[in-house]
Amino acid sequence: MCGRYAASRRPEDLAGIFEIEKWDPEETLEPDYNVAPTKEVYAVLDRPVKDAADPRPVRQLRTLKWGLVPSWSKTPEGGARMINARAETVHEKPSYRRAFSARRCIIPADGYYEWVTGKDERDLEVEGRRKRPRKQPYFVLPADGSVFAMAGLYEFWRDRTLPDDHPQAWWVTCSVITTEAERTPLAVAPAEGPHALADIHPRMPLMLTPDRWDTWLDPARTDVDELKSLLEPPPAGLMRAYPVTAAVSNVRNNGPELLKELEGPEEGTLF
Repeated sequence: MCGRYAASRRPEDLAGIFEIEKWDPEETLEPDYNVAPTKEVYAVLDRPVKDAADPRPVRQLRTLKWGLVPSWSKTPEGGARMINARAETVHEKPSYRRAFSARRCIIPADGYYEWVTGKDERDLEVEGRRKRPRKQPYFVLPADGSVFAMAGLYEFWRDRTLPDDHPQAWWVTCSVITTEAERTPLAVAPAEGPHALADIHPRMPLMLTPDRWDTWLDPARTDVDELKSLLEPPPAGLMRAYPVTAAVSNVRNNGPELLKELEGPEEGTLF
């Protein structure tokens, strides 16, 4: 699952990392250390520029709303619940299959937060059933400090209650693709606590390594079987995780202090 993440890199830095050709400085977002569903987020995508003479896809950095609203939806209310799409079924679910075929993006992050749950609670999570509140939060990130490039989808939704020239007539929303969490040892594990991502949570965002970026973003690639091959998890041993303050559990808290590594889990938590 991905329900919260951190994104502090500046657009100038992202432009260099992803070889961005176009981005609007007016869409610049402030560093966000507690990105929550329905917030505006950065996304990298390849798409022709509207009204441009050249029809080729252009690598763009866009600001989208996190929580996908399908184009056929009558209202946008369901977007807050559609923040994640499962890699195993994204190609067949009505809400995601069109976007999976033609509107794929990368959602850049520093890393993501996840809360440790007990074994019984994890079993309920896998079954899709309700569970009790989560416990100790951990921050998960690439061990080498590189960008965490989350595989995503984006979609356009037209608000028919507004005129065509209204600035909010079109919504552009996105979703993060998730996969089974790694069971192999973390590259850097906390001295006390989980030693694999699956010890924290059964799901994780699908991280795309740089060798997959161009193929994933290419809108000309629409073959479902070929695209499904890109949903393989990254090589093992790339990630680290460490405990952070429970203050991140409150979406109103936001600042670099949320990323500070604790020496161990806070008192009263599972590890």
